[in-house]
Amino acid sequence: MDTAQKVAIVTGASRGIGAALVAAYRGLGYAVTATARSIGTSSDPEVLAVPSNVAEPGAGARVVGATMDRFGRIDTLVNNAGLFVSKAFTEYTDADYESVVGVNVRGFFEVSRSAIAAMLSRDGGGHVVNISTSLVDNADARVTGALASLTKGGLNAVTKSLAIEYATLGIRVNTIALGVIRSSMHPTDTDGAMAALHPVRRMGEVDDVVRAVLYLEQAPFVTGEISHVDGGQSAGH
Repeated sequence: MDTAQKVAIVTGASRGIGAALVAAYRGLGYAVTATARSIGTSSDPEVLAVPSNVAEPGAGARVVGATMDRFGRIDTLVNNAGLFVSKAFTEYTDADYESVVGVNVRGFFEVSRSAIAAMLSRDGGGHVVNISTSLVDNADARVTGALASLTKGGLNAVTKSLAIEYATLGIRVNTIALGVIRSSMHPTDTDGAMAALHPVRRMGEVDDVVRAVLYLEQAPFVTGEISHVDGGQSAGH
């Protein structure tokens, strides 16, 4: 039995969902590499803070390399870093496209490629969790976010592809598809517009996301799953 301390990488870890996931994995006893464009050092010796823009070529190798140098292994990667720009489709600029695709797709590719390679370098497998949106499957006329659907839809598709590719090698790949979560992007909902997007008539909380990720972490028979944490959006309106 592998009794060594497990290690997780969390991207977009400086605040909100990412910061909460760092704490949650520490609560499971994992060492954690926390990465974001701007992130301060941690007083916890089992948390390695690595400033990095995951959209930049080579960023994934740097984050994974730093993790391996410090902790010697990688068991889980949570691709939490993401960018959402809400505009009418024809108003998106080339810069918007580059930014959103850079973080949501290139960032996933960068870190996942290197992390999976590290997982394959030893026996024991691993787990990749992606953060997506329910808008991929359930478009809403009240939310203009075609670039989110374009990029996060790719994550949903590659989740299933990678889950099958690595199923016999012990690496699981899953995705959490979110509704609107109360965060720095949506700290309040004074007029109830965000709550109204969900059949349960409330926004999601960061803890709702953390619980879903931790469920998948501790569900070894689950892979290739797109798990909706969206207050019923995926079921209908």
